[in-house]
Amino acid sequence: MKYHLKINSLKTVDEIKDHWTTDDYLQLLEKFNFPDAGTTKKETLHELLLMAITDFEPKEAAIIVLTHKLGEILTEGQIEQISNDMLIDTVCEEYPEIELQYALFNCNQLLYKAFNGIFPSANATIIDCSITPIDKNSDIKITKEILLKLFGSGLSNRNILKRLFGDQMDGNAAFPEAEGIVWELKTTDNLNFSVTTSANLLKDADFNSLEFEAEFEVAEN
Repeated sequence: MKYHLKINSLKTVDEIKDHWTTDDYLQLLEKFNFPDAGTTKKETLHELLLMAITDFEPKEAAIIVLTHKLGEILTEGQIEQISNDMLIDTVCEEYPEIELQYALFNCNQLLYKAFNGIFPSANATIIDCSITPIDKNSDIKITKEILLKLFGSGLSNRNILKRLFGDQMDGNAAFPEAEGIVWELKTTDNLNFSVTTSANLLKDADFNSLEFEAEFEVAEN
């Protein structure tokens, strides 16, 4: 199945707007000993949390944020280790379990902004693109896996995804890692898409062209 892809915009950001919910803010403010957070206006919760975080030592604050976000997935020992590593490196770009990198990015950037740079910063990439089937009869839903396989035709061989997952992106091999690589995939019409991922994995310079054709072959059962 052949498609025409066009990258309409590509921007680098240091936070994902609206990732943290009101409930997240209220729970974290309670954990950081901020009184009466429930009576505070919603639009001020983010700034209040940043201030509350800085009443704690950076490592202690990291443990609290990581436990809130990943306490049901990671052990106390793992969280302790990550809280140490976050102070010297962008763990969210290197953590081996790629499906956790999105959560780690959001924790990292919250701490980075609270402590004004004590934690190394990381970036995300947001791509707005159109994916149009050349075969007008195509009705395949674009998934994260299909998206990355299609993107592979427009990416430089220097791109880290091409180097790490070349077989999956260029062929029919299963690509479960796509679920962790693409943080968000939004569309209302299966033609125009908003894609969010790590800037470490995908950025402007990685594309050979902002408009290209790609082919996706449906695997036979």
